[in-house]
Amino acid sequence: MRSLLCLVLLAAGTCLGAVSVSSPVNNATVSSPAHFVATATTACAGGISSIGIYTAPNVLAYKVAGASLNTNLNLAKGTYNAVVQAWDRCGGATKTAVTITVSSGSAVIPASNHVFVVVEENHSYSSVIGSSAMPYLNSLASKYGLVAQYYANTHPSIGNYFMMTAGQTITNNDSYCSTLTQDNIVRHLLTAGKTWKAYAESLPSAGYTGCGSGNYVKRHNPLAYFSDVANSSEKYNLVPFTTFAGDLANKRLPNFSFIVPNLLNDAHDGSLATADAWLKKNIAPLIASATFQQDGVLIILFDESAGGDNAHGGGHVAAVVIGPKVKLGTKSTVLYQHQNMLKTVMKALGLTSFPGAASGAAAMTDFF
Repeated sequence: MRSLLCLVLLAAGTCLGAVSVSSPVNNATVSSPAHFVATATTACAGGISSIGIYTAPNVLAYKVAGASLNTNLNLAKGTYNAVVQAWDRCGGATKTAVTITVSSGSAVIPASNHVFVVVEENHSYSSVIGSSAMPYLNSLASKYGLVAQYYANTHPSIGNYFMMTAGQTITNNDSYCSTLTQDNIVRHLLTAGKTWKAYAESLPSAGYTGCGSGNYVKRHNPLAYFSDVANSSEKYNLVPFTTFAGDLANKRLPNFSFIVPNLLNDAHDGSLATADAWLKKNIAPLIASATFQQDGVLIILFDESAGGDNAHGGGHVAAVVIGPKVKLGTKSTVLYQHQNMLKTVMKALGLTSFPGAASGAAAMTDFF
């Protein structure tokens, strides 16, 4: 009966109660990051499904499940006609407009000729940060930048990898192996004249786009799915990780490197200690190199948290930001997800267009 009543009320535009924004207040002048706090109410029997923030028309900068949000958004200097909108489970939506002026804009992501992403697997923030099993990664987190409120987007792995590279989860079927035509980072890199490679450990051969072989699985190498890669000679930029050391030594590294340890070394099947030893062996030489020390940016992160942690979709995970231009010792408490990482990587490479949710996401400027 309440659902029927809600449908009647919905037709009259009154099913959803209201969105109350307690921060920032309307017409306020704030500094970046801007702190948003809001709650929503509804007469819908199913309750509120999600609530989010539009920073401009059609630019959904943040969205979270549930009836409340409490987050910080990195915003450039300027005036924003923001809208906080809630969606209920009866098909209704309501919103509250909040105009704010950002007086001091976020820092700019410094330009880089060499950006690297390394992805580890399936562990919670609390099991990684401060863990004696990962002394090397923790040393990097202490020296450079730690994202203390980084959350994966979904479960299982594959959707997170697509969010990192396409700005959308696309699928949550870990067995998916077909070619995809969705917009993705490679498309934007090629348009901008940038170079890229995916260095995948245990990949059978350069250009391999099969589902897996031994300790290599395609679902951890998302660039292999996209038609921009699989249906062209770009697929030969999918290379075994054994080529990485030579590319580093011979100054042949591309502008963007997506680095994929195998199942034993990414903490999926192996231990955190094994993953940490792999990072120290293979990533420490990169960080020490003249190429990286000139303008490199490296992000090491986990794809999703352990099972049972569904906060913000995929749970609380560790993410570390490393580079010569990173503010040393930074510990950010801004909430970030994989679309923020994607935006950061692409901004560092000088790109001006972004796929999917990366378009409206804030870059991780507080590390620079």
